[in-house]
Amino acid sequence: MALSEDTTTPDSPGGPPAAAGQERRGGVRYRRAALMGVPAFLAAGTLVALTAQGALAAQFAISGMPFVVAGDSLKGDGFGQWGAIDNMADNSPNAGDTGGQVLTIVTAIRKAKITNLCQSVALGGTYLHITAGGKKGRPVEATGLTTDSTDITGKSASFDNIEIGGDASEYEKPPIKGPLGSFGQQADTVEMNDFRQTNYATTAVRFTLPDLHMNFSSEGC
Repeated sequence: MALSEDTTTPDSPGGPPAAAGQERRGGVRYRRAALMGVPAFLAAGTLVALTAQGALAAQFAISGMPFVVAGDSLKGDGFGQWGAIDNMADNSPNAGDTGGQVLTIVTAIRKAKITNLCQSVALGGTYLHITAGGKKGRPVEATGLTTDSTDITGKSASFDNIEIGGDASEYEKPPIKGPLGSFGQQADTVEMNDFRQTNYATTAVRFTLPDLHMNFSSEGC
């Protein structure tokens, strides 16, 4: 909305015009506030765009506590995978002898469906235990999904139109690109059965978990 060019003083609406060269104080404040707000608006817009593209995956400091993710099946469209290093916060008590860094396998999937999801993390004698998508016809769904893993297993895995050994920074099939020069693989689709991952980070643009159940348990996944 354009600012008014009215030159009356704010004290006297409808009064005589201000002296030549004098600008209404309110107008100066409005313009200054608008200019100061531009960088913040642009930054917020950039963050929204990056989040929508999944480009903010694994950019946070990891806790350094691994967690297990398992399921009966995972089906995904737009698959990519490459190596990366995740970093813990400075002076993290979980760093041990790692120097606060963990070498991980980044898996990025544009759209994923997971049947009978189980996730657990060990918390000193007990487990935080999460299940979802266990009922037939109601899988967990995710868009812009990324997982940072140190171990991945499955009873079987299949890929459509897989490409192995490409530079991950050039990939177009997964929701995000890998670092320049990273060895990677990408495929149109991926399907894994009876899969299990040891993860240090998971991100998603959207995560839908039907039949969610979260509790503390004596056993993990």
